Amino acid sequence: MERRLGLVANEPFIAYAIINGEQVRAEKRFARENPANPAEIVGYAPVNTREEAVRAIEAAAEAFPKWANTAIDERVQRMQRAIDKLKEAAPEIKRLLSREHGKALYDSEGELAVSFMWMEFACRMVKEVLQEKVKQHERGKTIITYDPVGVVSAISPWNYPIALSTIKIAPALLAGNTMVLKPSPYAPLAVSMVTKMIADEFPPGVLNLVHGEAEVGVELTTHPKVAKIAFTGGTKTAKHIMKAAAETIKKMTLELGGNDAAIVLPSFDVYDARAMRRLVISNFLTTGQICMIAKRVYVHRSIFDSFVEKYIEAANQWIRVGSPFNPDVTVGPVNNKAQLEYVQGLIADAESRGAKVIKLGRILDPDLFAKGYFLQPTLVLGADYHDPIVVEEQFGPTVPILPFDDEEQVIALHNESIYGLTSSVWGDEEEAIRVARRIEAGTTMINTAAVQGLDVRFPFGGVKQSGVGREYGVEGIMSYVETHVIHVPTELDLPYIPE
Repeated sequence: MERRLGLVANEPFIAYAIINGEQVRAEKRFARENPANPAEIVGYAPVNTREEAVRAIEAAAEAFPKWANTAIDERVQRMQRAIDKLKEAAPEIKRLLSREHGKALYDSEGELAVSFMWMEFACRMVKEVLQEKVKQHERGKTIITYDPVGVVSAISPWNYPIALSTIKIAPALLAGNTMVLKPSPYAPLAVSMVTKMIADEFPPGVLNLVHGEAEVGVELTTHPKVAKIAFTGGTKTAKHIMKAAAETIKKMTLELGGNDAAIVLPSFDVYDARAMRRLVISNFLTTGQICMIAKRVYVHRSIFDSFVEKYIEAANQWIRVGSPFNPDVTVGPVNNKAQLEYVQGLIADAESRGAKVIKLGRILDPDLFAKGYFLQPTLVLGADYHDPIVVEEQFGPTVPILPFDDEEQVIALHNESIYGLTSSVWGDEEEAIRVARRIEAGTTMINTAAVQGLDVRFPFGGVKQSGVGREYGVEGIMSYVETHVIHVPTELDLPYIPE
């Protein structure tokens, strides 16, 4: 199995571009280190050129007409074969993902599980969702069809590289589109393996893969043969993409950053160990590097002190920092040095402003900790509501907890953010739902948060500067089609139009 997938023990994995069904060797390539031990090179990915990006787009454009006219049943069969292959290869995929990303093995397993759930849901639903509708009425007949948009440029991030690539690949291809995917250089290897295995089940040109720098990204967002952009990443980058795509009015799905809040009401039971554990996980899963993780916690002042005490107890029990391959580890390293330094800077800034920083959990291997991009998770107390640690997206293992006095105050604090991806409310269900209805967010979870409350059957996306459009659910399939109305009137003479 390892040799078939390109893996030989712990030797570096070599990723390639895929253009028109062929693996393409680039003149240049870059190394991806192991964030738990940066001296170890996990593998290499190509630095593709602008010309290679154009070739990939043109291959997708050439493959599109035939693929768009392929029966949905055949599209589903091909995708299901790809899923079966991926499931068989899951042990190797998750190991490579943990080595290049730094996330614990259980977390890599979870990412694959979410990917499979979504891909299989899309396979089950696509035929029903895209079934054409015929409506007979007094003025004739109307046919509504759902046509693929064309070539899709997909750009995926490093935090959940497989899940946030397959969230685009599955509905796009099932709906009859073709695609060029560009993954992040901070996690390019496992997603390249997965993309190759999927692409092998489809005709050449249907699914293409390129890596590279700015010139590749520019081509993917401006080329006139690209009809839609599906991007997951930072809001700042998305603004450049929107400007670049404006020239040709491309369709877009943008899932962007968030500064998601958890609101803990006075009815929350601080002695509920399971609920407190869920809250801790919602802050520190994947080392805090999830767009939908709870990044700031507001707790009603009446329970604040007891909440903090029990939160620290729960965090110290669950957080165990170390090698992704240690089965006792729950929190691995930060993915890359730049992100590590950014989070360290936010913590240092909070301390300089007078906040108290409390280290959480245990470091299981101090020697490894000193080598890698590790950061012990921290709790920040005493920050001001508008300090950078509170208003900026940390995307790392630190969280501020702040008191609030009443419902109006905390809703205002939540809604003044420029972001609105997800949120959570903790406490009595009826009371929590009432608060949730007033929150500006794409998703609000009750008594859970982050991946723990994710359901691929329902749409996911943000409001305000957290994104445009929705992924997952029926909406996630419909975002890859155009609605086409064919009208056949029977009464051609209209009484209000003169002869």
